[in-house]
Amino acid sequence: MTNLPPPRPQPAPRLDRRSLLQVGSSGLLGLGLADCLRGTPRAQAATATPKQVIVVFLTGAASHHDTFDMKPEAPPEIRGEFRPIQSAVPGLTVCEHLPLLAARAHQYAVVRTLSHGDNNHLMSTHHVLTGTKQPGGFFDKVASRDDWPCYSAGLAFLRPRTDGLPTGVNLPTYLLEGPLTWPGQHAGFLGAKYDPWQIKGDPASRDFRVDALTLATGVDVARLEQRQSLLAQLDGQQRSLAGAAESQRLTNEQQLAFSMLTSNRLTQAFDLSREPDAVRDRYGRNTYGQSLLLSRRLIQAGVPLVQVNVGRVQNWDNHGKIFPTLKDRLLPPLDLGVSALLDDLDQQGLLANTLLMMLGEFGRTPKINGDAGRDHWGPCFFGLFAGAGVRPGQVIGRSDDIGAYPVTAAYSPDDVGATVYHLLGVQPDSEVRDRLNRPVRLNGGTVIDPLFSGAPA
Repeated sequence: MTNLPPPRPQPAPRLDRRSLLQVGSSGLLGLGLADCLRGTPRAQAATATPKQVIVVFLTGAASHHDTFDMKPEAPPEIRGEFRPIQSAVPGLTVCEHLPLLAARAHQYAVVRTLSHGDNNHLMSTHHVLTGTKQPGGFFDKVASRDDWPCYSAGLAFLRPRTDGLPTGVNLPTYLLEGPLTWPGQHAGFLGAKYDPWQIKGDPASRDFRVDALTLATGVDVARLEQRQSLLAQLDGQQRSLAGAAESQRLTNEQQLAFSMLTSNRLTQAFDLSREPDAVRDRYGRNTYGQSLLLSRRLIQAGVPLVQVNVGRVQNWDNHGKIFPTLKDRLLPPLDLGVSALLDDLDQQGLLANTLLMMLGEFGRTPKINGDAGRDHWGPCFFGLFAGAGVRPGQVIGRSDDIGAYPVTAAYSPDDVGATVYHLLGVQPDSEVRDRLNRPVRLNGGTVIDPLFSGAPA
């Protein structure tokens, strides 16, 4: 276990009422009062050469029965309407509506025995995107700062960057529906400082731009530098708020924002017009195809973790009319975009050091319901894994005859999290501290070794 040194006792800052209000307003900078009064512990990263990660998240949960774990010998109410087709790997069949991914089965591995015990979207999303169950979780518990950190936040906390690049970027949308904000999308108890960048825009749009990387009208780099000089003067007045150490932290954050704005590398990564039309066409001229292309550009620029949400909240939550929805709307663009991403990562020489992971928060029920759909099912679902040392062309795990439960070793989202952190170069069981300053383990899972060894699972 990687342990954090205990924080040194510091005298409590003496703040008057006005100063407290000023510190509280630092939430506008992404910092809350609790963050300001708490130190920033450090931890040692794992010694392994860090990899990068792309998470393709099928929000709402894709049906394993109708994609990568088909049951053609099961009764009609189980097997559904789709036929399996032979992939490039002998013995591995996939859905007939995923022909491009079938042809590339030699580039990835499929785990058919992911499993957990929850059927709620929000709690399950938190579990899959953080590698830990939601603390105090209950049905439709929305995101809060008591949640566990997402993967990029854990990495940012343990290995903070100073080169102007964010540790994590989520795109193209934030998972939010009415009063429900999906947990697992930010840094949770680590604080807003470690939140990934959240892009809210359509990369397929002609006027796509990232406002955080765009100078305001009439502001060039020279004027921005003048504003930084003014900001430095303001910093001097802020030092009385929480002591010299804390004001240095604010200065570092402001410097990071400044370097992001003036960084050609990051700005150019978001400029999809630099890509040839033929490349953009291969991904598909739609929101998710272009988001997947953007994920490759961000990986190429050096961002460690990019999450692409394939759906504007619960696209894959097909309780009714699942077969026409999958056939006509969901599977074709996914097949096109992810296949193009696999090819692109390989051709650009990035696949060896980039994990591509595709999964949802759970699976779907074996039996088709009365509305011709499938309901929530946590006990068994699939994940696709490629690159970063994953041994491709294999199927890991086997579910029962109706795809209800694993009959070989099951892997939990905790194990997925351990695998992600391991590849990012971080010890999964590193010690961090929650909002009450209690020591906790970042992750309690076990790396999914068969992905890399090819040993029977």
